[in-house]
Amino acid sequence: MHYEINSKKFNLKEERKVLLKILQIVFSIIAFSLSAYGLITQDYQLNYLMILFLGLFMLTLGIKEFQRERKVYGWFLIGLFLFSVFVSIQSFMYTPS
Repeated sequence: MHYEINSKKFNLKEERKVLLKILQIVFSIIAFSLSAYGLITQDYQLNYLMILFLGLFMLTLGIKEFQRERKVYGWFLIGLFLFSVFVSIQSFMYTPS
């Protein structure tokens, strides 16, 4: 499917690839920032957020692998995403106040 904006043709698949790349960069920067904060301050109370954003990063990688027709690796990365979300929720529930 093609459509025109400012007399340029954009492909919907190319836009999705760009959006996935942007999300991948954003999630990795957030996860790296949270891990650097924890290491510098020795405060590990935000580790559940770091794990959550690493999981979201794995989800974007899994979607990209599905687009490349690499199904096994895509399912593996989506499984990692689900496990990291589970661990993140569990650590949020059991974080002492």
